[in-house]
Amino acid sequence: MDRILLSHGGGGRQSQKLVRELFAKHFANHTLDQFGDAALLDFDFRTPSPESRVPQLAFTTDSYVVRPLEFPGGNIGKLAVCGTVNDLAVSGAEPLWLSCGFIIEEGFEVAALERIVASMAQTARDANVSVVCGDTKVVDRGKADGLFINTAGVGRCISKKSLSPNSIQAGDKILLSGTIADHGIAIMAARKELTLETPVESDCAALNELTNAIMEVAPDTRCMRDPTRGGVAAALNEWVENTDTGITIEEGAIPLNESTRAVCEMLGFDPLTVANEGKLLAVVPTAESKAALKAMQSHVLGKNAAVIGSVTTDNPGKLVMSTSFGTTRIVPLPSGELLPRIC
Repeated sequence: MDRILLSHGGGGRQSQKLVRELFAKHFANHTLDQFGDAALLDFDFRTPSPESRVPQLAFTTDSYVVRPLEFPGGNIGKLAVCGTVNDLAVSGAEPLWLSCGFIIEEGFEVAALERIVASMAQTARDANVSVVCGDTKVVDRGKADGLFINTAGVGRCISKKSLSPNSIQAGDKILLSGTIADHGIAIMAARKELTLETPVESDCAALNELTNAIMEVAPDTRCMRDPTRGGVAAALNEWVENTDTGITIEEGAIPLNESTRAVCEMLGFDPLTVANEGKLLAVVPTAESKAALKAMQSHVLGKNAAVIGSVTTDNPGKLVMSTSFGTTRIVPLPSGELLPRIC
């Protein structure tokens, strides 16, 4: 690896290689080495025996470089708030506070900036979080493609245990909160100015109410993830890579909007690898899976939720899909970058 490529930001194998072999090598510590959506912290984080500590706070950060800045179903501001809230929520935390940093290109329209900031504020209010600090930088014309946003978030851990892929057990059920690939296809259609008979909107949404509903009825939930860059395929592969368990999913059980399916088929995209910004995956013990599914389907953001598969001792370290043709295929960790600047 001599140069950084767009594929290093795609959420797949190249991203994982960059994070683990460069950043994690230099920043290594027990908290970072968990590779969660958020760091789970307590106030004795420097003491020995970290496995015995109870997490109290969750902390996460993310940067947003989506193009176009405004798209069907949202904009870069809404995306920034939802993305950070969701990383906290799927880590088992109640999101509380956000920071936001703006890198603005000289010449950017003030009216567009105000629309984006107003959208961020409304999304934060809807998610019951507060933007409590921030920063603004302006760079030369042509140096920032309009606007980049960084957000960080702090939340209070709800669960007394860490939600971790390490707790996954054979027999657990895989739940998905709704239709996949809508965000990535909405961005692609807006970028390419495609005219669709039935327009596709981004699924961009804050998921903290939905995660609360799941944990209330399924207190032994193993782990959750919002499958953003790299999609469902990346999230599920990361859970079982280098373990003695595998995951089997059913193609026919995966919710997918017909318009999204049509665009994916037309352009050769695998919906499993396309980004989402308002969906979550959850691994739940079989005994709690019916209650968790009912709770998800009772929420507006989970009305299309489904059980899409299970954890198994077959094919350890692999994600396998049973297809609608009665065959099976291995779904690998995505490689390359189908659509850069997706979030």
